[in-house]
Amino acid sequence: MKARYIRISTPDQKLERQLIKQHPDEKLFIDIISGSVPFKERPEGIKLLNDKEVKYITVHAIDRLGRNLIDILTTLQHFDDNGIKLKVENLGIESLVDGKPNPAFKLIISVLANIAEMERNTMLERQREGIEIAKAKGLYKGRVRGSVESKEEVLAKYPNVIRRLKEGQSLRNTAKLCDVSLGTVQKVKDCLQKVSI
Repeated sequence: MKARYIRISTPDQKLERQLIKQHPDEKLFIDIISGSVPFKERPEGIKLLNDKEVKYITVHAIDRLGRNLIDILTTLQHFDDNGIKLKVENLGIESLVDGKPNPAFKLIISVLANIAEMERNTMLERQREGIEIAKAKGLYKGRVRGSVESKEEVLAKYPNVIRRLKEGQSLRNTAKLCDVSLGTVQKVKDCLQKVSI
């Protein structure tokens, strides 16, 4: 069976660009989730990884699989180990040729995955710079200083952090995996303990 994996970060983004070359015999897996969330933790990513009938997957571009080099390479390894061929449409290349790994694919994908990760880091840096400029101009609309979020609001805001902590990850690993500060992870942990008391 053939499948097409689509990912957009927010509901207001358009899917059309990723559906242009869709074939009627493809099963669609569509995630509306940040590329920073590991593939194996995305709702549709999980379904796709567990679907034993899928042997051919198409993605529009490699950054649809993720924005983290290690995560992308881990996902590709899973596909290889299970004899699943991946086609990256915007490059016109496939991961397997005659049932064997395509060395050119691995090289190109490694470079592009690295670029995707770099782009995300650059975007976050620009965002931080923009916030600093807005603060300097008195335009920043962040949480009002001194206001307090309820424990429930904090917990609702960080479901990925909660999941990682419940898995037994350390505070530092959780911060890294969820792309949040160490202070945020500690705050979530404290709220979890207070709620469960």
